[in-house]
Amino acid sequence: MKRIFCFLILPLTLLLSSWGFKGHRAVATIAQKHLTSNTAYMVSAYLKGESMAEVSTWADENRSKETAPWHFLNLPLGLSHQQFVDAVSKQGSDNVYTAILKAEAGLKDSKLSADQKHEALKYLIHLVGDAHQPMHISRKEDKGGNTIQVRFEDKGTNMHSLWDSKLIDHEGTSEADIPAQYDVATPAQIKQWQADSPMEWIWESYQISSQLYQETKSGQTISDAYYQKYIGIVHQRIAQAGIRLAGELNKALNNALLPTGMTAAKVAAPAEKVAAVKPAEIVLADIKSATGKTIIVKGKVFSARDIGSMVLVNLGAAYPNQLLTVALKGKAKELAPQLTDKMITVEGIIIDYKGKPEIIVSEPQKITMP
Repeated sequence: MKRIFCFLILPLTLLLSSWGFKGHRAVATIAQKHLTSNTAYMVSAYLKGESMAEVSTWADENRSKETAPWHFLNLPLGLSHQQFVDAVSKQGSDNVYTAILKAEAGLKDSKLSADQKHEALKYLIHLVGDAHQPMHISRKEDKGGNTIQVRFEDKGTNMHSLWDSKLIDHEGTSEADIPAQYDVATPAQIKQWQADSPMEWIWESYQISSQLYQETKSGQTISDAYYQKYIGIVHQRIAQAGIRLAGELNKALNNALLPTGMTAAKVAAPAEKVAAVKPAEIVLADIKSATGKTIIVKGKVFSARDIGSMVLVNLGAAYPNQLLTVALKGKAKELAPQLTDKMITVEGIIIDYKGKPEIIVSEPQKITMP
């Protein structure tokens, strides 16, 4: 089978881990909140039931000698914007910038299979985060700050690790609370950030790393003043990564359909297992805990609204207090007039759409009534 990303899983010391576990999961979680409804559905399907956060570190965990260069980009200091663009353009295909473009092209390529898009999506989720970590757009001679030794919290570390995770860990915010604390961009900022190209993302990282090289020297003790100065930049870079990742996914998948002959259930599990595995049944009150999973849930329909492309059916309460939205598309829209005030049972993948659980249903048989 043709693969857009071919790699061998080999033992490799991961010098460049980028943002660490907390940071990458935060980028993915923020992105999830800014997806359109159809994009969230497509993402959940291609990830085979896993959440974006769950796969956000996959590219690091499966890094090889071949794929390691995809996570960073080395450049000399002192370049103007045009010199930077020229230097990146001459670097060839093995860097984070070109890897992002390749992953995006894979998601848009109608000739690729669901498995190929699955892999491209996992790379894109991770690499957009990498591109926003300043020390991933930095100097070759010190391996992105890995050989610049510093002290922080009275312990030895290095400049790269400091920016990967040490500043975030020092803040003391839990993994669950980081997305809400960092994701505070205004609508105007979101619009601007999503309009910027991947070249501008890495240019921003280059500008920040250039400043860090001036202010961070080998043997330096990292002060609280340094932390206070830069933790806000950490917040912004992670938020930008998440919001821009959502923007790129919306461009690629908002109007996309699953490959011909494939349903979301078939993408979510190997074909030979689909019939044998019955989705878990959950109660409506627990619906938020099932994001990314294929489930069966029962609830009363309180209201419905036709928005043209789909009919939004609200379970558990009327809009905007519903516990679950069932978005009817295609032939399933024909069911809408029958559902108001009825108890219905729905089967499908739970997605998070702007903080609310949602199931997109296009097959009428996925909804049953007593």
